[in-house]
Amino acid sequence: MKLLLTSGGVTNPSIRSALVELLGKPIEAATALYIPTAQYGHPMCTPDVTLRATAGPQSMTALGWKSVGLFELTALPSMQGERWIPWVQAADALLVDGGDATYLAHWIRRSGLQSLFPRLERTVWVGVSAGSMVMTPRIGEEFEQWTPPSPGEGTLGLVDFSIFPHLDYPTFPENTLAHAERWAEHIDGPAYAIDDQTAIRVVGEDVDLISEGHWKRLE
Repeated sequence: MKLLLTSGGVTNPSIRSALVELLGKPIEAATALYIPTAQYGHPMCTPDVTLRATAGPQSMTALGWKSVGLFELTALPSMQGERWIPWVQAADALLVDGGDATYLAHWIRRSGLQSLFPRLERTVWVGVSAGSMVMTPRIGEEFEQWTPPSPGEGTLGLVDFSIFPHLDYPTFPENTLAHAERWAEHIDGPAYAIDDQTAIRVVGEDVDLISEGHWKRLE
């Protein structure tokens, strides 16, 4: 998969251009599946928050896709793979919203979606907050809100860096650069602190930052 890992979504023209480049076509010609699953694992996410994230004017579903569908991972274990796997393989993009990254990782594994990853070479994974953090090797205890049934289950580790999202977000006083630097002290490996105007693009071994805001690499 090609990854566009954001803090706040497709929030500016630079991130939108990066998405179009990864898709290889205009958004208006592309299809997407929207995954809200992470919301259910986070105490700050209530049903009205989930609805706004799913269908509000600032949602990733409102970018002008040719078609976009709701894809709930917690439902997949009750379905046959032959029913839902073609939906994933046909989508140009998976839009993975925020919430709790550990909860999301658990359902990516349990649903069987992770087993499809090697077959999704052309698919673009567009993560928001936890939807981006889930791809990292670790998130740190500051972001651990949900306890998995199997100790140490953790996130997916598809990239080799960690992400501190929502840098300097107005209503998150704990998301300052100073907090990010303290967080990074016990994160094993490199990390990025990114604000909501920044995205990390990953294609194969290539990693670059797209930003109209500010970010910092933390060691």
